[in-house]
Amino acid sequence: MVPAFRLADEQGRVLDLMQKYADVPMSLADACLVRMSETMTDPVIFTTDADFRVYRRHGRQVIPCRTPY
Repeated sequence: MVPAFRLADEQGRVLDLMQKYADVPMSLADACLVRMSETMTDPVIFTTDADFRVYRRHGRQVIPCRTPY
């Protein structure tokens, strides 16, 4: 399943995420992935980016990730 994602439609939430995690800092790509995870019921993100251990979907939920480590 490929989620339909249009940055133009999601830019407000994406910018909010980037501001929330400015100390990490969160890239645009990371913010888009977090936002996509919020729009899906059972998301899993495949990444080598350790920052996804910090990011949360819907403010408090851990984002399910698969990492090589």
